[in-house]
Amino acid sequence: MELFYTSTENIDLQAQRLVLDGDEFHHLVRVLRKKEGERISVTDGFGLCCEVSIVDVGKTSLRGEILGHTSFERPKTGVTVALSLLKAPQRFELFLEKATELGVSTIIPMITARTISQVSSEKIQSKLNRWRTIVLSAARQSKRYYLPQLGELLSFGKVIALPGYDLKLIPYEGSDVPPEVECCGKQSIFLIGGEGGFAAGEVQEAQSAGFRAISLGRTILRAETAGIFAVAYVRSQLLKEDSVEWF
Repeated sequence: MELFYTSTENIDLQAQRLVLDGDEFHHLVRVLRKKEGERISVTDGFGLCCEVSIVDVGKTSLRGEILGHTSFERPKTGVTVALSLLKAPQRFELFLEKATELGVSTIIPMITARTISQVSSEKIQSKLNRWRTIVLSAARQSKRYYLPQLGELLSFGKVIALPGYDLKLIPYEGSDVPPEVECCGKQSIFLIGGEGGFAAGEVQEAQSAGFRAISLGRTILRAETAGIFAVAYVRSQLLKEDSVEWF
């Protein structure tokens, strides 16, 4: 059964009623042609999953009856990737899609010393809206009950000052240290530079803030590939631990 998303305020468990609107309504009704009486699965993106029977389809929203619901605990393992904006927008969007499928917890668009792409304050909101649509679509396809958080655009200095991480890593082509770190049960953050990588001063600044410089191999990876690698690295550890917390 396909999975759809609606906001928490649109779900009334006591009345066993639910409303679905916006882009999800459009996809469900206009694209998939769902009708009254059909059943769907709906989540709020915060661990709640409801089995729903469509009761009424309006012009901009639908109402559904909640037949049953399940609450899933938030995963103990989390991985954040702060990725520099990229010159080619489609490469950043590819990262968003694949990282979401692999189980990323938080994505932070970042500006570094060598970031080529610069987004004006007037355009950043439209960018964020588009990125959220991509993340939502990928989360729907991979049936995630916890939506990844998409943070605001931050400078490198603000990113390395963020609190709450047990493990802080900065992949860097100048490092020969393999990423032999245990990520299971921890909140980890990876910093990924854009075209040209990080400036040496940024690596030193990150290390002073508690980040460990690591290598992702002798070959140079594109930025979006390095970001995907980071999330896949954590996911592979969960699979070794026979963990299903991201699934």
